[in-house]
Amino acid sequence: MNTQTMARNGRGKAQRAANGSVTEGAARAGFTARGVIYLLVGVLALQIAFGEGKREADRSGALAEIADKPFGAVLLWALGIGLAGMALWRLSQVFFGADGPEGRKPQKRLLAGLRFVFYAFVAYSVLSFAASPSKGGGGSSDEQSRDVTARAMEMPAGQWLVGAAGVGVVVAGIWIGVQAVRRKYQEKLKLAAMSSRTRRLVDVTGVGGGVARGAVFAAAGVFAVRAAIDYEPDKAKGMDDTLRSFADTPLGPWLLVCVAAGLVLFGLFSFAMARWRRV
Repeated sequence: MNTQTMARNGRGKAQRAANGSVTEGAARAGFTARGVIYLLVGVLALQIAFGEGKREADRSGALAEIADKPFGAVLLWALGIGLAGMALWRLSQVFFGADGPEGRKPQKRLLAGLRFVFYAFVAYSVLSFAASPSKGGGGSSDEQSRDVTARAMEMPAGQWLVGAAGVGVVVAGIWIGVQAVRRKYQEKLKLAAMSSRTRRLVDVTGVGGGVARGAVFAAAGVFAVRAAIDYEPDKAKGMDDTLRSFADTPLGPWLLVCVAAGLVLFGLFSFAMARWRRV
């Protein structure tokens, strides 16, 4: 191998290492930003459960809570950039594959693509809120859910489309909860870098947080299906109304307390992912 070839190989390795470092930093910033939002949503839901909530327990409520704090504008921009980093990382998985032996399979790339679209939308809404807090970043999750449902129902076969989407969200919620109980997230963590006590704590946040998050998804999907069946878009619910609905069950506000605490745990779990996830 001549000197010129060695130099090209060296530059290629250095470039790949640099790209890997950028992607890793983007992913970890994204998990941190996600953790902050879920943590605040969980706290807001707890306040609602105890009759003290003054904000909606969703992303818009969490952002408004941050905006009222000292250096809130700076924190909002940091969150938006972090979530944009998460979207960038998911996009890189579409093109280059995810970590693990099955990371390059088409279904994994498709899932990464769907996550990219989701986090790109969330990042855009957070950055929009940071730029114009008075406009509320596009409104609450409940308003957005009703608006999207109403527009979808106006399309040909819109009622079936909304129903199918609702069923898909229900299935996704159940899948999220089952995967959490099975602790499948451990396959993506650097377990060797954790102490046994740390692993137990991460399991508490991963299982409890995943089950709560799955329950919220599944409940929101059920409301979407009901809206489709009754042809009433107003029956679709965003995160805030979905969380409040847990307090209307026979278990009363205590079910909401459990779900809200679970969302707090998921926020903490996201911080653990930011620290120990393989990227």
